[in-house]
Amino acid sequence: MTDEYSKRSYSRFEEDDDDDYPMQGSQDGGYYRGDSQAANDDEGGHSDSTEGHDEDDEIYEGEYQGIPRADSVSEAERRKDQEELAQQYETILQECGHGKFQWSLYFVLGLALMADGVEIFVVSFVLPSAEKDMCLSEPNKSMLGLIVYFGMMVGAFLWGALADRIGRRQSLLISLSINSIFSFFSSFVQGYSTFLFCRLLSGVGIGGSIPIVFSYYSEFLAQEKRGEHLSWLCMFWMIGGIYASAMAWAIIPHYGWSFQMGSAYQFHSWRVFVLVCAFPSVAAIAALSAMPESPRFYLENGKHDEGWMILKQVHDTNMRAKGHPEKVFSVTQIKTVKQMDELVDTGTDTPMWQRYRLKIISLSQQIRNNILACFSPQYKRTTFMLMAVWFSMSFSYYGLTVWFPDMIKYIQKQEYDSRTKTFTKERVEHVTFNFTLENQVHREGHYFNDKFLNLKMKSMVFEDSVFEECYFEDITSTHTFFRNCTFIASLFYNTDLFKYRFVDCKLINSTFLHNKEGCILDFSDDFNNAYMIYFVSFLGTLAVLPGNIVSALLMDKIGRLRMLGSVISCVSCFFLMFGNSESGMIALLCLFGGISIASWNALDVITVELYPSDKRTTAFGFLNALCKVAAVLGISIFQSFVGITKAVPIIFAAGALAAGSFLATKLPETRGQVLQ
Repeated sequence: MTDEYSKRSYSRFEEDDDDDYPMQGSQDGGYYRGDSQAANDDEGGHSDSTEGHDEDDEIYEGEYQGIPRADSVSEAERRKDQEELAQQYETILQECGHGKFQWSLYFVLGLALMADGVEIFVVSFVLPSAEKDMCLSEPNKSMLGLIVYFGMMVGAFLWGALADRIGRRQSLLISLSINSIFSFFSSFVQGYSTFLFCRLLSGVGIGGSIPIVFSYYSEFLAQEKRGEHLSWLCMFWMIGGIYASAMAWAIIPHYGWSFQMGSAYQFHSWRVFVLVCAFPSVAAIAALSAMPESPRFYLENGKHDEGWMILKQVHDTNMRAKGHPEKVFSVTQIKTVKQMDELVDTGTDTPMWQRYRLKIISLSQQIRNNILACFSPQYKRTTFMLMAVWFSMSFSYYGLTVWFPDMIKYIQKQEYDSRTKTFTKERVEHVTFNFTLENQVHREGHYFNDKFLNLKMKSMVFEDSVFEECYFEDITSTHTFFRNCTFIASLFYNTDLFKYRFVDCKLINSTFLHNKEGCILDFSDDFNNAYMIYFVSFLGTLAVLPGNIVSALLMDKIGRLRMLGSVISCVSCFFLMFGNSESGMIALLCLFGGISIASWNALDVITVELYPSDKRTTAFGFLNALCKVAAVLGISIFQSFVGITKAVPIIFAAGALAAGSFLATKLPETRGQVLQ
């Protein structure tokens, strides 16, 4: 699109009171050119709009300065314009066809959606390693896990509302840029507070991707393609999860991939993983820079020429790719919507800071009005129904997916504890221990003049024991405790046996020299558990693939409501009750994920289609923000039952899914309808 067309405004569009834009040769006052004109254009192989305009056309140059038109516009007139535009726009998309342009945009927006999928997994994958570098306590770890959801909640609400005012492409570029910048910084910062702040702002940035991406892409799709191809787009969220799992599996366990500058700065492998996870967002920014704004957004905001040029670009790109470059874009004028809320020009004498202040105030007011409009009588019932469906699905899905790895850890711990060896009333004298001691309980033992040299103690417990004239040197421990023990004339040199490991113990003439520096926490260098978590996440996201394919193929055939209101996901959730082994739980979770993705895809599609273009991303962003609130609530509740019972979380999740499925059937079906 040339600068000439992006800046030019035609006075005849403003002077035409009926806004029907009758065309030469058209008998019905439509927006297609007449046959004689089309024939002339076919000879030239291009549209008359690219030839320029007659000298009699009154034009003026320059950007629109926000000066309001003299005529007042009622809400009824604006709604009528929107309905006419929706019908015309659908016909134009039919002429443009579905081809190379849509597929190019599909992969570009897919990268943005992939970045959102990656963000969900980053913190949970780095926590086992990051807690060691940052000395994280349990409350700090919980806060780090939840801060991402909070950031995404704010981002979804903020960028969704802005996208209806400043444009889909511009909002998405800004949000992805914020995500990329703070993801990059978070891989280098050392302190917990700064890392938490960077992950928060990273989440705020990526929070805008889902509401904007689906709205943006839907406005390039004709009605018979919309459900299917929005469902194909959902596949990139799954690809993001696979990418994060694979990168964590390949990078984090390799502590050799690190460097440090003295003792003050350390860059371990988990930081490499955080850096690599920013790549999809950076790639999306680079690719999106070559994509145009949504023409529907321009037309909704009275920018006829900009919208026309983009639709012509879509048409010409698709026709050239299909081998029909001679086909001419026959649309010359398109209905635009009268504007009610244009800014008033304050004049050149107004200070710049005041002009920016007025613009921000006006923008905030417009966003507020848009949000309130979602609860107007026309949309109130739809909004409340969608809120209930989004909340129930998010509460169940996110609650289960975060609760599940904790259950796996609990099962692994139970299995590990079942192999614990117990020793009672043993007496050991003049023995040197220089090998790993693991998973043992020693009760009422007596150790005299023994040496514990250069060894690891893993899950060791000493109870009611006496250590007399013993020597501990170069000890590394994890989950090791001394309870009600007595130490007489013993020496601890260069160990990490901190005081909190000695519970109700007596230290008589015993000395600690050169204790290891570091966090007063338990750590394990056994990566089997880490590999298992990455592998389970990889399998869980991969299992979504069949469900995604099926939902895409059936979305436009059986309808959104049948797919969203299905109780199959509720039934598959109940099956988790019967998973008693680790492998059984993994298989059932994969089944649940593969089935529930169809409902998620239908929910995304129907949310896009139930709101008009000027409120679409605002409503989607608000509902997506509510989704994150439900996710935090579900995670907090479900995690509290780990190790107590698995029945309660599963019943909660299944009940919420059943309620959501029932409410979904009360929504209007949008299959086969033009995009509002």
